[in-house]
Amino acid sequence: MTNVSAAGGTMEAMASKGKPSPRSAVKPLSDEQVAKLAQKHHLVDPTHDFPTGPRKANTTEIEAQNPKATHRLLTGCDVVLRNHSKVKAWGLEHVPETGPFITAATHVTMYDVFVPMVSMFHQGRRPRYMAKAEMAKWPLIGKWFQLVGMQPVQRRAGKAKAIEETSVEILTSGRPLTVWPEGTVTRDPQKWPMSMKNGVGVIALESSRRLGYQVPLYCAVTWGAASINHWWPWPRKNVVMCYDEALDYADLLDGCDSWGDEVPTDRADELTRRIRVRMTEIMAEIRGEQAPDGYWDYRTMSRVKD
Repeated sequence: MTNVSAAGGTMEAMASKGKPSPRSAVKPLSDEQVAKLAQKHHLVDPTHDFPTGPRKANTTEIEAQNPKATHRLLTGCDVVLRNHSKVKAWGLEHVPETGPFITAATHVTMYDVFVPMVSMFHQGRRPRYMAKAEMAKWPLIGKWFQLVGMQPVQRRAGKAKAIEETSVEILTSGRPLTVWPEGTVTRDPQKWPMSMKNGVGVIALESSRRLGYQVPLYCAVTWGAASINHWWPWPRKNVVMCYDEALDYADLLDGCDSWGDEVPTDRADELTRRIRVRMTEIMAEIRGEQAPDGYWDYRTMSRVKD
């Protein structure tokens, strides 16, 4: 489930510009860096049930999302992740046991998409995914993806409001939602988080307004898969994910009862900016590197100042 578009506002068709930079553009995540992270954080293997300790699985969600198909998909993903990489994660204890929440995930490679998915499935939750409609037509696995929570969306111009409304309805119905705010694989030459449409901000703020409380929003940042050669993935590369603490945006909900029909653009933009900044901070920690100044703008395919 990839190329999820949390694109909002004047969403344009997200036809991919350029190409992602090659594996050689970045260094693999070293064993030494993983060891440093392990000294500061409790790293766990997210490909096993309840890696952070005993917790209550959300059986209502599990039973509602085609449990047999989901179990088969999860088992297959576990095998691939273990065979292709050494996956570790921290922060999964933040995943709520009940209620709606939003996961805003980085999108460095196609591989990354499955790391937070597998992690949350093993934590007993079943998020819905806003994914490009073309995936529903893929041979064999298209229907499977829909059975396990993919919500097909059209990413053409003029569809942003419908996508946002569907996302809000998922959350207000009590289900969690995962979005990839960049809308496609990052085009940053060094694979840092790039510019984001403000749809994720609209979705979070509007669902919170309707529910009457701040819907928990978590950044899930994955790094390491950019160095994997999928034709010959051995020796296995390190892949680490951080499932961060909930991002506070209560100040942006002040006066929400007076908004009218639409979330103020400046507030959606600000929340989206906070997500991108926080994702960049976390990725810098995982990589053990200093992030570049500014961010990569997908519209101009150049780096711009914050």
